[in-house]
Amino acid sequence: MLEVHHLNQSYGESRTLWDMDLTVEQGSFTCLMGRNGVGKTTLLKTIMGLLPAKSGEIRFGDAELAREACERRAARGIGYVPQGREIFGQLTVAENLRIGLTTRGRRTARIPDRVFEFFPVLRSMLNRRGGDLSGGQQQQLAIGRALVLDPQMLILDEPTEGIQPNIVAHIAEILTELNRNHGVTVLLVEQKLPFARKLADRFVVMDRGRAVASGAIADLSSEVVSKYLTV
Repeated sequence: MLEVHHLNQSYGESRTLWDMDLTVEQGSFTCLMGRNGVGKTTLLKTIMGLLPAKSGEIRFGDAELAREACERRAARGIGYVPQGREIFGQLTVAENLRIGLTTRGRRTARIPDRVFEFFPVLRSMLNRRGGDLSGGQQQQLAIGRALVLDPQMLILDEPTEGIQPNIVAHIAEILTELNRNHGVTVLLVEQKLPFARKLADRFVVMDRGRAVASGAIADLSSEVVSKYLTV
């Protein structure tokens, strides 16, 4: 479904991605792992068009994305939940959700019912400003905003960061439901190894802007964990 080949990205003279390769198969749940600063967030932002690629290919299905605008990439069916949530604090919950509807050119302002089925708390907070929500509620809103696209693929950057355990457990249930019962392909950046092992079926480990290990999550060895993931 998603193919990244020899992707390079730089901040000025500083190279952040070095011939990065990544394959995310349709229907899979892939966890992207690595220590802080190895390029995980940069990779996701480059895939989504929020950062320009210096060279390389990004393919989603039959489409080449590397030169497309970020709005066009989302319109193709990729939902993105950024690190830190990045909801609009001055807008209401309803307005935050409706922003997602415009990305796919939908004329209706109706928020899909399944957003509230997954996150019932959002229905009772539609008129509250996003900035007034707790961290866990904001994370649910960020995921809900991505889900209004009815995405084929969902990309999430550390959605459990700074979230209370009960909300983490709920997010895990929703992601599992989306992947296993709704056919949504998931690419997840996650630092918590137990969380990754519980949800994912595939893993990719990054180090210094490159993929250094990948495979079935059951094959993630203690040697790889010790070399690339242990702080």
